[in-house]
Amino acid sequence: MSVKGTKDSARTASGRNGPEGRRADASAGLAAEEPGRIRNVALVGHSGAGKTMLIEALLAANGMITRKGSIPDGTTVSDSDPAAVHQQRSVTLSLVPLLIDGIKVNLLDTPGYPDFIGELRAGLRAADTALFVVSAVDGIDATTTALWGECQHMGLPRAVAITRMDHPRADYDGVLAACRKAFGDGVLPLYVPVRTGGEVTGLLGLLSGTVTDYSSGEQSTASRAADAGELAASEPARGELIEGIIAESEDETLMDRYLEGEAIDTDVLIADLETAVERGSFFPVLSTSAVTGLGTAELLEVLVRAFPSPLEVTVPAATDLAGTPAGSLSCDPAGPLAAEVVRTSIDPFLGRICLVRVFSGTLREDAPVHVGGHGLADRGHQDHDTDERVTHLYSPLGATLRPVPFSIAGDMCAVAKLGSAETGDTISGRDRPLLLATWDMPEPLLPVAVEPDTRSDEDALARSLGKIAAGDPTLRVERNTETHQLVLWCMGEAHAEVVLDRLRDQGVKLHTVDVVTPLRETFASPAAGHGRHVKQSGGHGQYAVCDIEVEPLPRGAGFEFLDKTVGGVVPGTFIPSVEKGVRAQMEKGVSAGFPVVDLRVTLVGGKAHSVDSSDAAFQAAGALALREAAASGRIQLLEPVSAVVITVADEHVGSVMSDLSGRRGRLTGTTSSGEGLTEISAEVPDQELLRYAVDLRALTAGTGRFRRRYLRHDPVPASFSPS
Repeated sequence: MSVKGTKDSARTASGRNGPEGRRADASAGLAAEEPGRIRNVALVGHSGAGKTMLIEALLAANGMITRKGSIPDGTTVSDSDPAAVHQQRSVTLSLVPLLIDGIKVNLLDTPGYPDFIGELRAGLRAADTALFVVSAVDGIDATTTALWGECQHMGLPRAVAITRMDHPRADYDGVLAACRKAFGDGVLPLYVPVRTGGEVTGLLGLLSGTVTDYSSGEQSTASRAADAGELAASEPARGELIEGIIAESEDETLMDRYLEGEAIDTDVLIADLETAVERGSFFPVLSTSAVTGLGTAELLEVLVRAFPSPLEVTVPAATDLAGTPAGSLSCDPAGPLAAEVVRTSIDPFLGRICLVRVFSGTLREDAPVHVGGHGLADRGHQDHDTDERVTHLYSPLGATLRPVPFSIAGDMCAVAKLGSAETGDTISGRDRPLLLATWDMPEPLLPVAVEPDTRSDEDALARSLGKIAAGDPTLRVERNTETHQLVLWCMGEAHAEVVLDRLRDQGVKLHTVDVVTPLRETFASPAAGHGRHVKQSGGHGQYAVCDIEVEPLPRGAGFEFLDKTVGGVVPGTFIPSVEKGVRAQMEKGVSAGFPVVDLRVTLVGGKAHSVDSSDAAFQAAGALALREAAASGRIQLLEPVSAVVITVADEHVGSVMSDLSGRRGRLTGTTSSGEGLTEISAEVPDQELLRYAVDLRALTAGTGRFRRRYLRHDPVPASFSPS
């Protein structure tokens, strides 16, 4: 297999070190005209595997850039976000299109760090295939294995690119074996490395029997036939590959013919290989190096020839605005418009920029559209529907936006100045509004409390948070009504750092503070209180006296108010006033400033004045009586407890359960999934879960995940003092 076609001539912009200065043609946008000539490929893998640099090598091999950028220098095309440059790793989804023999390949660079899994899942939603990038030095981790299972569940075709083959510690054989163990026997190499003097200098095609030379740092113009020694060394891998392809063939006679010694035509094998890859039952492995360019041409050809076009992929289900199924959609440029915002960013000059995947219809400049988003109210994204007009369409190349006149079904583009669009929204025709089913969004579970430095920063903080939250559905912004803290719920520390950096970049001055757990107060024993509110200031006075008895109720019983006065000592019109005063004081707290719950208050006596008694006076007396009862009684603090379900690999069950014990957790059960995973159910105080998203990741090598729901409030142990 070889890539045909010539590279575009490169034009170097002198004096420019960034991506724009290395661009061979930064003005022309790529707009596909047929869905069958589009490939949407997401590069996935753990952080540091080499996804971004592999894209740089593919851009250079395709002539899109004149030289490869550098991650430390912040000059790569796909990592143009300031947060990515600062953290030296991808933190957002980035689109890089290539044109190969008339085929438009949309490469989606996804973050590999677990904190940014929301961006990764957005990339998988937009893509039709996944290219797993695995380092020949570091191998695979449990997170990558879990991602493979997720893509398998989605039915995405997959391939594997083993990177960093130029590194002295590269272990191709060991990493290939690890991939096959983790991903299955359908993972087989199409090429094997050719070594000269211990270094990888070329690739031998197992089907073609030819060697491509990369010893000069780029692909040579000609290939040579493998010598006898190279063929003999590669024969076991070749035989396994052919058997793997034949096993996936629809020609049931092919295996018998092969076992009888018949030579199977290479074109037949390649055709069966491409079919098996397209339907997601065979997963080719390619060796690559971003430094030497090893394998870039071979990889480009696999992307074009073996991966499916959008025509072969099912379009997500759609409904109308009322939730009624809208019928099946297809990848038809002439069909009803149905596109989805997979990423939203804010440009200081263009405003809101939306990266959009078009599933059906054609998105055109100056077209009226409907923008709708439903189903994310729990994240602070209220349901919204707006009619807008598309002003400009772009084909993004990293941070550079190149204008295009339209974007057809199956393609991706960037849309500027859609004022209401948020990540996950559906863009459809104004005459036929649709809503696409949303993809699975992970729940943010790390709380970070922030405060503006000054009162004047409050408005700026609110505006900036609104912009950031619109583009990041994994961020939940909460104003806690009990603690009055502004809490940002993030995926992890790295995610929190990115959010805070973006706020500060927009001129917001803020700082973080400790998260306050919303406790409750209750009476631990019966008590009595006397409230006397008597004031005389020369005019109309205030007079109210009441006596109450307080007793605790079972957890969750709420509040009861009883009137047991006799003889009209407290007039009936003022009894509700006493209750109102007691309730108001319960909201404020009686000891540590937390709301009082699970309480029965009985009004047993009091006094009134025919002139000076009033509603306000008896409210004040009721509050005073409750405070006095608290002073004479014993107050118990209650802390929130959540029901937690933790999903971990079987080998981490022991360490996770031991850690839960140290968090005052109470184990309620375990369930085996039968896939090497165990679900651990427990009840854990919320105070112990503040950093659990980070700690669980450390305990389980990044693979553990959990979900939680509020259960109840329990007494705080006397030996424990929550912050």
